[in-house]
Order: sequence, then structure tokens, then C-alpha cells
Amino acid sequence: MRLLRPEDARLYFEQDAEEPDAKEIAGGVAAVFSARCPGKQTPNEDAAALIPVDEESAVLAVADGLGGAPGGEQASRVALEALWTALSCAPRDDASLRSAIIDGIEAANEAVAALGLRAATTLAAVALQRGTARPYHVGDSMVLVTGQRGRIKLQTISHSPTGFAVEAGVLREREAMHHEDRHLVSNVIGARDMRIEVGAAVELAAFDTLLLASDGLLDNLATREIVDRVRKGSLAGAARRLAEDARSRMARAREGRPSKPDDVTFVVYRRC
Repeated sequence: MRLLRPEDARLYFEQDAEEPDAKEIAGGVAAVFSARCPGKQTPNEDAAALIPVDEESAVLAVADGLGGAPGGEQASRVALEALWTALSCAPRDDASLRSAIIDGIEAANEAVAALGLRAATTLAAVALQRGTARPYHVGDSMVLVTGQRGRIKLQTISHSPTGFAVEAGVLREREAMHHEDRHLVSNVIGARDMRIEVGAAVELAAFDTLLLASDGLLDNLATREIVDRVRKGSLAGAARRLAEDARSRMARAREGRPSKPDDVTFVVYRRC
């Protein structure tokens, strides 16, 4: 049984947005922002997707094509198209949706490798089902859920040397943001040894905010700064604050603050 029509999904490729784009989905609202690095002439290598399954369920995703390798924008596009294709034919039950996401990510890995360009991308996806959020990720794009008071209910671990070092307590987050190896990723779509990390489902309470983001956001704003900007106020306002602050830091380095120009893409979501 097909759950989706082509026009139901919203896919964001090679965007250079000025403002976040909002859409009602899965009993709530999602806002997407995707823009290329300030001053960059080549395409935005990030991509995002809002894929509705039914009125209460959807899959949200962000992909970050690896810079420094050819075909980054192709890799992120191919990966999200493969995910959409797998979801478009999935039955409605929970187990089948979970299998479709995993199948889609595996198909994405094969499709990116088949490009023959040594291209690669990260991928973070979340399945929204009846008020819960379950993360799936490959690489260093992040999934985060925070409550209105700022309590973090879910945060994925970046598949990177600095990400694992922070989790182990060897590095502080601020140190990792300035580390010389911060650009290294140890798990990507397009690699023979790609692995998918699947998290536990988290119940979304009223006013909780879900975020999926590429490292263009994470390398310029610390986790607590991100939480402070999204936990309250309107969703549209939260999305604008994130976009403006991340791009402001990219454009102007200040002592003690990170400044890493990069493509930036994120999705924020709240239930109505």
C-alpha cells in the first residue's frame, strides 16, 4: 500500500534560503532552514526532507554532503531520495515503518557509493509516530529533543573522534568545537562499513522541541545555546534565531566563540 503521493513530501536540495520554511506535519509544525556557506559560490551540499506518512506520523531528515570530497550535494540528494523511495511503499504499521527507514538508509548507502565519485554524506532522521520521536543517524548530524524548561530529553552522539571524546569525558564540548580534528567524521553514507545507530523512542510532551541539524549549526552554537534559542517562543521565531545567530558567527569571528563558515541546515518541530 502506498502511503505517500509525490506531492506530499517536501524535499530541500541545494537551497540558499533567507527565511525558514514552515509546514504542518504529523500533528504539529516543522520549520526548515537550509542555506549555503556565506560567500560560497558552489551549491549547498546539505539537504533536508519532510516526509508525511499519515496525519499523525512522518519522517524528518537532514543530510550533510561531505565537503572536501566531490559530489557532496549529489550524495545528500541521492540519500534522501532513496529514503523517500523506501518510505513511499511502506505499510502503515510501526514495525514496517522502522524497517522501511533502515532499508532506505541502506539503499542510500548503496546509491551514494554507486555514484563512483568517492562522495559521502551524513544522515539524521526521526520517525514521528503518535507523539513519539525515534532517531536514526549516520555521522555527525545531530538529533536533539528539549523541553520548554531546557531539559534535554534526547541527544545523539556524533560519529566522530571529537564526538566520542566528548561523550567519554575526554574533551569538553567547547574544546571540541575548536579542536583541529573537528571536521573528521568516522561513519558516513557511501562507506562500505557504514553503520546505522537507532535510538529509543522518546515521548514528546506539550511544548517539547525536536531539532535535526547539520554541523553548520553545531560547529557555531554550543548545545546549551541551541537549547536556549529553541525551547520557548514561537517555532518560527526559534528557527529564525538559530539561522541568524549561526550565520552571524560564521561571518564574524570573536575571541572565545567558534566561527566555522559552512553550509547550514536544520529542522525544528513541535506538536500542536
